Amino acid sequence: VELNWDDRLFEKRPARRAAAATDLPYCPLLQRQHTQQQLFILGDHPNSIPPVPATMTSMALNSAAGLSGMLKDGHRHFEGVEGAVLRNVEAAKDLSRIIASSLGPNGMNKLVVNHLGRIIVTSDCAAIVRELEIEHPAARMLSMASETQDKECGDGTNLTVSFAGELLTNTEDLIRMGLHPSEIVAGYRAAGEKLMEILPTLTCSEMADGRSKEELIRVVTPVLAAKQHGSESILAPLVADACLGVVNRKGKATINPESVRVAKILGGSVGQSKVIHGFVALRGVETTVKFADAAKVCVFGCGIEASTTEAKGTVLMKDADDLKGYNLTEEKKMEEIIKSISDAGTKVVVSGGSISEMAMHFIERYGMMCMKIGSKWELRRLCSAVNATALVRLGPPTPDEMGYADSVKVQEVGGRRITVFSQSEESAKDGCRLSTILLRASTSNLLQDLERAVDDGVHAAKTACRDARLVPGAGAVEMELSTQIRTFADSRPGLDQYAIRAFASCLEFVPRTLAQNAGLDAQAVVAALGAAHANGDAKAGVDIEAADGKGSGVCECRALDLLAAKTSAFQLAIDAALTVLRVDQIIMAKQAGGGMKNATMGQT
Repeated sequence: VELNWDDRLFEKRPARRAAAATDLPYCPLLQRQHTQQQLFILGDHPNSIPPVPATMTSMALNSAAGLSGMLKDGHRHFEGVEGAVLRNVEAAKDLSRIIASSLGPNGMNKLVVNHLGRIIVTSDCAAIVRELEIEHPAARMLSMASETQDKECGDGTNLTVSFAGELLTNTEDLIRMGLHPSEIVAGYRAAGEKLMEILPTLTCSEMADGRSKEELIRVVTPVLAAKQHGSESILAPLVADACLGVVNRKGKATINPESVRVAKILGGSVGQSKVIHGFVALRGVETTVKFADAAKVCVFGCGIEASTTEAKGTVLMKDADDLKGYNLTEEKKMEEIIKSISDAGTKVVVSGGSISEMAMHFIERYGMMCMKIGSKWELRRLCSAVNATALVRLGPPTPDEMGYADSVKVQEVGGRRITVFSQSEESAKDGCRLSTILLRASTSNLLQDLERAVDDGVHAAKTACRDARLVPGAGAVEMELSTQIRTFADSRPGLDQYAIRAFASCLEFVPRTLAQNAGLDAQAVVAALGAAHANGDAKAGVDIEAADGKGSGVCECRALDLLAAKTSAFQLAIDAALTVLRVDQIIMAKQAGGGMKNATMGQT
């Protein structure tokens, strides 16, 4: 009998039996050359192979179907230069085009409506890419690079996405010229290494003292101006004052961004914002006592009320005296607890849960201030500010569990009552110091944008304390790097010199975009900057206030950027671009879920 079978349907054991029955050499993979051999007649022979069930034929791979025969229905697959590389480049170009117009002090805002219907109006790149909910995998790599830059340095997120997008945009021209993606990757990598060598040599200044308010203002002003142009003179002193309130006293100056909190109150103007050294709760107190001086603070993570038992119980009352005695017992127990808390020296009681009327009555009787904080995050922040421990039992605290505040008082700001826990510099410990920037603005969208700008300023101050080196801003660094890397490309003998020269052209994107966003003639500005840097003026940058658009030296001005932020932004942008370029296939499985979602995916 002549048998034909698919070599993937047999395991080793039937193959051994087939070889033994026919004196054929054993082949573990059962090569197709053996499929036409006469083996043996099926029957009762002990080495005979049972017939293959018809249902097993569905397991065979149809080689003619290709990848579609291996993967489930609904998958999507792209490969090759046209199918994968250029698709990724196009997605990165679209994202970069969205972000580029928000670069610099004159950058435009974006109005984004997220999936919840929330409206976000901002020019902050990290907030934009976070709310866009990007699905394309290549564009998501740029989005993740922006998020990493925002967490590490706070500034330079727009530069990260824009520069990576510009690198990929020039890649399309290089591919059409005939260069292979591997040659482009090699050229970009060599140019990136050269950039990291040149960048530290362009340092023009350093922050002298991390505990100097003037130095901190000089560092954070350009960061705030890029987000809130026109309000940097108001916000910079606030950020510097708040950072000085939480900086450590001994050793090298360090700033913890978690210790600088932002409280937003709608109404008023930005000029009415102020800094409060301490914790601010955006609510009043529950008692009639509104002020406490040199106060010991007791924080309860639970509610202040009579505890209930886990098991159900039944109380049998025979007459009215039993009912009166039961109520008196409950009151006496609550009074005993509140009296023990007061005897421990507590002046302020903070509860993370509900407060019963009976407990409030005795708190008032013993002259203590009481407030309720429903958020666990706020409760933890308060405990950190006053150096207290949140208790989960209702009883008197030990001295180690109590916190301390120089003053606790209720104030009214913009028609809203707030409670301020203030601490002096002498009484606060290094790990328990907290500053709160109280922001005022006319709209909620402006308040949220101000909060993002302040957060970036605080992260810039933290980065400056870690690395105090500063480089010229306003596109001066990028133009100088472009000039030197273009010279480096002329010395390379291989094909990667074209990629290096394209890398240098990408660096001109920053001054060109700054000029475009400022309404200047971009080509004239870039040409003037190129001539200035060719003549040795490494500090020439874009003057966004100049009517004629000529380059000018900006080192004497406040346009200084942090070297650490620039280095991180360039490194992340280069890594993201190289990662996208090294992808030659995109294989997307069918997304989980059913109904309308899969129908929509099928249409797209």
